[in-house]
Amino acid sequence: MGRHPGGPLVGVVRGVIDRTYFPDSLPIYAGLRRAEGGEQWLAGLPELVRQLADKWSLRLEPPFHGGSAAWVAPATLPDGTAAVLKVSWPHREAREEATALRQWDGRGAIRLLAEDRDRYALLIERCHPGVPLSTLDAPAEERLTIAATVLSRLWTQSATSGFEKVADVTAEWAPIATERMERIRPGYDPGLVRRGIQLLEVLPETATRSVLVHGDFNPGNVLSAQRAQWLAIDAKPMIGDPGYDPCPMLLQVDPTTDKATLAERFGLFGELVGEPAERLVAWSFARTVEAALWSANRGEIDVGAENMVTAGILASLLD
Repeated sequence: MGRHPGGPLVGVVRGVIDRTYFPDSLPIYAGLRRAEGGEQWLAGLPELVRQLADKWSLRLEPPFHGGSAAWVAPATLPDGTAAVLKVSWPHREAREEATALRQWDGRGAIRLLAEDRDRYALLIERCHPGVPLSTLDAPAEERLTIAATVLSRLWTQSATSGFEKVADVTAEWAPIATERMERIRPGYDPGLVRRGIQLLEVLPETATRSVLVHGDFNPGNVLSAQRAQWLAIDAKPMIGDPGYDPCPMLLQVDPTTDKATLAERFGLFGELVGEPAERLVAWSFARTVEAALWSANRGEIDVGAENMVTAGILASLLD
């Protein structure tokens, strides 16, 4: 693996895996062993990391313990620049992350330093202190205000070619969710499910603008930084209706099933980002129904049932 003068050689030494850098406790090992080809990719991961560290002359530290589809670790460049090496399991959502980072060029998101597209590897800016918005000791309203500021900066990038469309992706989700409901019969409210699935198809058709969306804008994907106070990471970019983006932030920043609280939060966020609150609720409802059926398909019927409780509350906000 890449070595600085006097620096450590880490990861793979004569074919022996250093468990400091590739511990079995990393979420990717549990997550990807269920994926087709996952075991093979994981077996080759130490050598892949070694090659990338050599390519970019990196000194690596042990990886961050998080993420189920990528190996991510602090890195230092030969000139002392602090960076992060991210090696993703090759999958559809990760394909254009670097493309989006180039277009944002640091506006609301971390900067891209280098990419190895064929190996789904990114060398990116390191956030310091790197505190996730999910762990910030502040009221939900304050954290949502921070999130809205970041998301508004990301949305200033107009839609361009080279990305999947939100409309195409949700149009794929709709029949898949229908099939899962019919096959699994998880006991979820069929009327709520039908309504959510219909919105997956209808909402993109009524969008008034199209932007480069983050795609996974949850509280763990916004980090404190120095260049800007807060920056987004781990994008799964698409182009389309900005209303698609806020759902995970609004529902995860401080989870609640209190209808009045949710109404207040959607109203606040909609005002801050310049989008109708009702539209943000509708997207969140549709995405929550889809997530419930996704969980059911994994055998997690109870998790899906919890999602459907939230979906019911969101639906009531639309009535």
